[in-house]
Amino acid sequence: MTSRLPPWCRAGAGRSAAAALAGVFALLLGASGVAGQTPEERLAELGIELPTPDAPTANFVKAVTTGNLVFLAGHGPCGGLDETNTGKVGLDHTVEEGYAIARWVGVCLLASLAREIGDLSRVKRIVRVFGMVNTPPDFTQHSQVINGCSDLMEQVFGPAISKHARAAVGMASLPRDQSVEIEMLVELHDP
Repeated sequence: MTSRLPPWCRAGAGRSAAAALAGVFALLLGASGVAGQTPEERLAELGIELPTPDAPTANFVKAVTTGNLVFLAGHGPCGGLDETNTGKVGLDHTVEEGYAIARWVGVCLLASLAREIGDLSRVKRIVRVFGMVNTPPDFTQHSQVINGCSDLMEQVFGPAISKHARAAVGMASLPRDQSVEIEMLVELHDP
């Protein structure tokens, strides 16, 4: 089985899930060099290339801008669904794998945001993240999963811009059996 998750957010190739997460946490603890860099420069430093956003799968758009707010629709993993990003976290996936899936969904959100606004330096604040995790009824670690997205936003934008209000909830199912779906609300600097 070949994972569609990029190497920086998955275990494998000699890296355990713990080692993959250790690398993420090392970046969070100061190796990201947020000061003085644009979000695009930080993405490049993290080895992240934003994918082309997937087309919506139903009658909606990926992003709507009104005034200085951008509402990003619920995003699942972009680039196609397979056994690496579908199914229930806590049954088919570990919490660490769910974290990696949520991180990848965060990349997909950034891709749609960049398409909507152009320059990610226009972001004044990540206002809210609403994370939904496909889980069995007894699962209780939703927050640890959605941290994958929240931690990525801090790496890309720094804590002053990225700290957001958030909900992380479990769902009995999600569209197309995806493991994680996340919505985001972003405030832009005045033009």
